[in-house]
Amino acid sequence: MDLSTGGNIDAIREAIVAASPVPIGTVPITRPSRSRATSRRWTADDILDNIEHQARQGVDYVTVHAGILREHVGLALGRVTGIVSRGGSLMAYWMTQHGKQNPLYEHYDRLLDIAREYDVTLSLGDGLRPGSIADATDKAQLAELTVLGELTERGLEARRAGDDRRAGAHPNASD
Repeated sequence: MDLSTGGNIDAIREAIVAASPVPIGTVPITRPSRSRATSRRWTADDILDNIEHQARQGVDYVTVHAGILREHVGLALGRVTGIVSRGGSLMAYWMTQHGKQNPLYEHYDRLLDIAREYDVTLSLGDGLRPGSIADATDKAQLAELTVLGELTERGLEARRAGDDRRAGAHPNASD
């Protein structure tokens, strides 16, 4: 997993991908745009464009925090350890600052298109995972897990639909 946050990240990532004999993944929300200084300025397009940029660079999988919704953020406020996931906390901050829903959730079909086009696996990050036993299976975690289950089903459905389209494009596919 490439979690680089400083230096020439593109060159670092490209070197890692070129040299690695094992699959390489990233958490794109940790670096959504080279042109934006802070997450307060990131747009939904910046976040999605960065995921596509990293996919184009050849990473094998990206962890996306698409299951944490705006209405879940308040559920995590009373936790003993808060939001311990870096990606989850960045997404929660983005939604709070912009007053908008999670763009990875709202534009999940675009994520699926990126994954299909670049043959990248989407790893659905659990941004509201507990950081202590006191927070385990609380309302925040369970709400996010429910959404992650729904997104998994949507991804499987899109894959099945894509497989059906590919099968139909080959005259001998049913043989």
